[in-house]
Amino acid sequence: MKRAFAASAVVFALSGCASIFNGSTQAVTIRSAPDGAGVAVSNRAGEKIHTGIAPVTLTLKRGAGYFRAETYTVLLTKEGFADKELTIVGTVSGWYIGNILIGGLIGMLAVDPVTGGMYTFPDSLTGTLEPQAAKTSSAGPTLTIVSTDSLTPEQLKGARLLVAGK
Repeated sequence: MKRAFAASAVVFALSGCASIFNGSTQAVTIRSAPDGAGVAVSNRAGEKIHTGIAPVTLTLKRGAGYFRAETYTVLLTKEGFADKELTIVGTVSGWYIGNILIGGLIGMLAVDPVTGGMYTFPDSLTGTLEPQAAKTSSAGPTLTIVSTDSLTPEQLKGARLLVAGK
């Protein structure tokens, strides 16, 4: 019994608190207002890691290397609305500080920074899309309406001939 306790104490001291409690990935829910926007997520390196439709829950890697939190760029797109870009940034988890309290020097300097367990993301984020004015096309014929009061006598004569079909 004492050996088992001692062994588990050694394993716990040699591992990182944040890695134990947080893990190296986290589920993050991405929503759009209104629902149904296209979602494109890229990591710090610019690699597209997901495309889909909001709402969506993704499992994201917390770390991007030794002592580097991963950062994600989320692009929301929907017809009739302006595109919206959001950023997901990893922040230091409170569990990482637990290494100081239990004396987990290896966890603090090696395990948690390597696994990314020392970082956390918001559980969810929502992007509100702004309506976009309808686009007009310059291609094709146009119609201009004018008052006959603003026409010259020559234009008025031409308009009468056009209406009469002559």
